[in-house]
Amino acid sequence: MSARLNIATVDSAAYKAMLGLEGYLQTISLNHIQKELIKIRASQINKCAFCLDMHTKDALKFGENPQRIFILDGWREAKEFFTEDEQVLLAMTEEITLISHEGLTEETFQKAKAIFDDNQIAQIIMAIVTINAWNRIAISTHTPIEK
Repeated sequence: MSARLNIATVDSAAYKAMLGLEGYLQTISLNHIQKELIKIRASQINKCAFCLDMHTKDALKFGENPQRIFILDGWREAKEFFTEDEQVLLAMTEEITLISHEGLTEETFQKAKAIFDDNQIAQIIMAIVTINAWNRIAISTHTPIEK
């Protein structure tokens, strides 16, 4: 599959706006592993090979256990590998990524409220929204994976 266009050069203002979101995410309270789990799980759901490649490599650089990455798609059946807060992050990621199914359910939201404060929940939502936007950009433009 060949690349279609490079948004960074074709529409640099839009790309800079996305980089602004990415810059914001560097300031939030989630740690690197939490952010990468969100990015990987959303990218799995969206089938974004470019983002899966990037974020699994990033997670490994941050010290993530490869086994957790291998089983991430089946995290609900392997809950013992993920902390309670990670399970809530992953549930939120799935529900927000698959927004047309049910959206962020009240059950998941209440679990999040028991662990995170409102500001952290807002940050988590923005992290999920941002990776979903990047997935859509990469898939739509056929962004190539670097070998």
